[in-house]
Amino acid sequence: MEKNPANWKAELRAMTALAVPVVLSELGWMAMGVVDTLMVGRLGPAAIGAVALGNALYYTPSIFGMGLLLGLDTLVAQAYGRQDHDECHRWLAQGVYLALIAAVPITLVIALTSLTLTHFGIASAVAGPASVYLRLVNWSTLPLLLYGATRRYLQGVGQARVITLTYVVANLVNWIGNWALIYGKLGAPAMGVAGSALSTVLSRLVMAAALLGFAWRYERSRGHPLFHHWAAPQWKRLRELLRLGAPAAGQVLLEVGAWNLATFAASYLTPVELATHQIVLNYASLTYMVPLGVSAAAAVSVGHALGAGDRARAQRAGWMALALGTGFMLLAALAFLLWPRPLIALFSRDPRVLALGPKLLAIVACFEVFDGIQTVSTGALRGLGETRAPMWANLVAYFVLGLPLGFFLCFGLKRGIYGLWIGLTVALILIALALVARWRRDARKTLAAGSA
Repeated sequence: MEKNPANWKAELRAMTALAVPVVLSELGWMAMGVVDTLMVGRLGPAAIGAVALGNALYYTPSIFGMGLLLGLDTLVAQAYGRQDHDECHRWLAQGVYLALIAAVPITLVIALTSLTLTHFGIASAVAGPASVYLRLVNWSTLPLLLYGATRRYLQGVGQARVITLTYVVANLVNWIGNWALIYGKLGAPAMGVAGSALSTVLSRLVMAAALLGFAWRYERSRGHPLFHHWAAPQWKRLRELLRLGAPAAGQVLLEVGAWNLATFAASYLTPVELATHQIVLNYASLTYMVPLGVSAAAAVSVGHALGAGDRARAQRAGWMALALGTGFMLLAALAFLLWPRPLIALFSRDPRVLALGPKLLAIVACFEVFDGIQTVSTGALRGLGETRAPMWANLVAYFVLGLPLGFFLCFGLKRGIYGLWIGLTVALILIALALVARWRRDARKTLAAGSA
């Protein structure tokens, strides 16, 4: 019994060491979109709108493709826990093949969207440049998916720091590329919105190449050459990857879709309510990045322990991740309750926004902890190989209960933006309760199976 506290401390240190760079990587991903928007700012509102619209339309199909690769978290981490490095390599190879396959329909969907964008009644000053942006940024789809496969692999073998380093470099490349290609610096032509798209393509090429290089260097140093016995496509393994990845991709798509629908609904309210919604959503999205990173760390840590046959450690890893993720979200909730007006004022000093924003941030504070619980529970379950429960929980909680309730409160009972966010809060609470209960049940079953 005396060894227990030391074990907990060592495991907590190991999880924190994995979680911190993954969290920073998630923030780096978010920063790239912010940089694109900021850098086109001098071109005027139409350019800002074009980049925002182009990114929004690109994000949904591409995030589904990235979600398909989430099964690598389970499969690589468990193989690594067994110290089966060749199996890790085989799963990376299948992930690369899946990225190549998925890139084809995703690229076609985005290309079709770019061709039809001008026919949806959007102002031509926005639709035209957005169509160009979307068509050009589509060239980054395959590098982005290859990056996604390699990232899951590196996380699975405990090499998360190089992902953070890659994001730092990619953000620098994106910033310099935007500056040069948008405004015609360093001898480049001034391309405006198109330059921003090409800068994003370049940064994603750098991301994919860098992570493949880091994977090769790391495995060479361990005496397990990454490309020495590169596996051929294996349908059985691809099917297993899809069995785990398709529900995970569905869960991500449902979650993103629910919040996009809420934003679309908010566009029918007053400009002040829409603006406040966007400001508060920025804060909710920013804080969400932390439990999202912890969720990835939970998937890897649980997978490592399970692969090593240490089922008790797998259970502890899940609960420790939940404590880390929800602990941060509790602090975020307190910040929203204690300093709502200064936080809103960072975005807008309009007195109407300043009056509405603090009340909306109070609603966000109510769901922050539950958002942390549901996000980290999803990762812990993924470490066990369970990806269907989060998909079903998101489907029922958002689309059967939360969104209909929010729309009814917003438009039926005339509660406006408050009603919409109350519906989203109810959905998050239900998802959190369902998934933490499922984690508790599955973790106990896993522990019982190990002692049987």
